[in-house]
Amino acid sequence: MSRRTAAVLIIATVFALLTLSPYALPAAQQTPKNIILIGWDGLQRNHLKEIIARDEVPNLMALAEKGNLVAIDTTRRTDTKAGWAQILTGYEPEVTGVFGNNRFQPIPVGLTVFERLEDHFGAENIYTAAAIGKLHHVGSAPPGGRPVGPTGAARPRQRQQARAAQRARQPGGRLPGEPYYLTKDNMDLFQEGLGPADNVGARALEELETHGRDRCFMFIHFAEPDHPGHAHGENSQQYTDSVKHNDEWLGRIVAKLEELGVRDETLIYVTADHGFDEDRSSHSDAPYVFLATDDPLVMRRGLREDITPTILWRFGVDLSAITPELDGHPLQQAYQPPIW
Repeated sequence: MSRRTAAVLIIATVFALLTLSPYALPAAQQTPKNIILIGWDGLQRNHLKEIIARDEVPNLMALAEKGNLVAIDTTRRTDTKAGWAQILTGYEPEVTGVFGNNRFQPIPVGLTVFERLEDHFGAENIYTAAAIGKLHHVGSAPPGGRPVGPTGAARPRQRQQARAAQRARQPGGRLPGEPYYLTKDNMDLFQEGLGPADNVGARALEELETHGRDRCFMFIHFAEPDHPGHAHGENSQQYTDSVKHNDEWLGRIVAKLEELGVRDETLIYVTADHGFDEDRSSHSDAPYVFLATDDPLVMRRGLREDITPTILWRFGVDLSAITPELDGHPLQQAYQPPIW
């Protein structure tokens, strides 16, 4: 081979590498088609470690083997309203107004991960859904009223009108009502109060059957192990059994994705809003939880408010363009909190 031929080949190779489509990346590093966020409400990190040591959550560990299992902490209230508000927005309570179960307001319009994704892709181009076990703490009750139940798919013009009306009715960003009272009208499905894990899991599979082949973001919230923790205590067999049952449902969700042919295009994140006080039936000081995922780019531990930025970043959203600036940071990137 002449020097000239060799040089031409080298230049051609370099040019090809520089112009590769992003879809030439390994599948695990491509922008996913779907993301599913699964909540195991009230799962204490140390208790999960004990369950893992006994090999009792094989589906969770199979997920983590593809990606990572990292610690998630909080410096704020360790209860359900505060926890999921931080997780689903990426903001501290000073922005959302959701400080805890007994101090809250509707999250202002546009701040949740559901709404961010609708804005990024366009309402017609992504299906956003939440199937929720609990009622009021992950609820959408209007001011002075009860939850209105499932919300149908509103399309762009109706959403714009609804958002304009909502903004006009929230001086100072504060309204009575539950955290997702405004959010529910700006996504495709918000169904709360489903109850036990079997109800939540079955509803999630129905949604995946209908929308799993389209681009979607789904939040699947299991009220366990929080409910058996309050009833029987953190070290009870009931608490452990509920986690194992959640893991069984994780396996069924993965199997459904495989059946639909979208498993390789879907990322799954499993986390909790708070832990439990050791050997007690409360979580007054329980800031230690976890994130398990098949996302191989997750590289560090973090805080509850890091989870929405993690999802948005993976979907290709420009985080620097978001206002107000997110308090959280994607777990796929190194981050050193400022001292001041």
